[in-house]
Amino acid sequence: MSAPNVFFWVQHLLGIGHLKRTATLARAFRRAGMTVTVVSGGHEVPGLDLGGAKLVQLPPVRAADKYFKILVDDAGMEIDDAFRANRSELLLAAYHAAAPDVVITELFPFGRRQLRGELTTLLDAAKAQSRPPLIVSSVRDILVEPPKPERVAEMLERVETYYDRVMIHGDPTLIPFDETFAHADRIADRVAYTGYVVDMPQKTAGGPGIDEVIVSAGGGAVSEELFRAAMAARPLTRLADRTWRILAGHALADDVFASIVAAAPDGVAVERARADFPSLMANCILSISQGGYNTVMEMMTAGTRGVIVPYAGGLETEQTLRARLLKNRSGIRTIPEDMLNPAALATAVDAALDAPPPDASGLDTGGADKGAALITAWLAAREGGVS
Repeated sequence: MSAPNVFFWVQHLLGIGHLKRTATLARAFRRAGMTVTVVSGGHEVPGLDLGGAKLVQLPPVRAADKYFKILVDDAGMEIDDAFRANRSELLLAAYHAAAPDVVITELFPFGRRQLRGELTTLLDAAKAQSRPPLIVSSVRDILVEPPKPERVAEMLERVETYYDRVMIHGDPTLIPFDETFAHADRIADRVAYTGYVVDMPQKTAGGPGIDEVIVSAGGGAVSEELFRAAMAARPLTRLADRTWRILAGHALADDVFASIVAAAPDGVAVERARADFPSLMANCILSISQGGYNTVMEMMTAGTRGVIVPYAGGLETEQTLRARLLKNRSGIRTIPEDMLNPAALATAVDAALDAPPPDASGLDTGGADKGAALITAWLAAREGGVS
């Protein structure tokens, strides 16, 4: 069998976690000898490392607010039917140009319902081929609770109609998929756990971030409150003599970023998010974050103590649940978003310092390479006539 050709669709709407996880998987697929095309529908992220995969950038869209109901373009205008039709045509053209053996959709059909038009058009085209590609859903460990019960039935119907396999990027010993997706038993024959997809951080002597406090919030669109609380908390902690480095994602508005830079006291560095974040996480003395999938797993794998203030805006439940699952692990402390203030953050920082470092040794963190191995095995089984 020749090297697999993978077509990977991903859309980030608020943060950049979905795109970062896709990039980590793309690098693993490339290490396994695959040809990879990543089709991104969100804003461009500088410094993104795809490991040599081809990037196709669709006209970007983002969520207008924390409820994700309205999508807007780069200019902040709500997208219309013509915009959607153009994106769908560009996606189909990219698919036909790639002629893939595997189509992977990140999160869909368990999310990204707002873009179901372009995705069902893509999947219908794939299914209509005389030899359809393997169709796989790539989804994190925890789903956001659907606002309406009928959404679950809709997701199940799409899986059963279009998808051959579902890769869950988690470890059931921490949380099984069925805990946040009702009736997962209906698709159990298609589901496989990969373990957590992690950019394996390595502590380096004299490397970036040594003994610093790293304050981060992914894409940064909803990070201003956390950053300002961190600046005010610093002098109240035992780490008041250390550099606190605030990493603002590129989704944070330029005027807000400039105001945080202007307000930063001595000892607080403020800059845009960096491509070497895993190294900063490994080298720092403590992490303060919103607790997204990628940040938390990098923090635990590095054995870095941390404080998590999970984002809980709109209908979001994922980060709150992950923080609850991890709150009793050594070296990790959590603060509910509605209880965030400088004093509470300072107390949590000192409490995290007093605990042993977190330990990920009981969790499967080899999700990127295992994902590549699963794709290879599933294609080989198809070639051999095994379903």
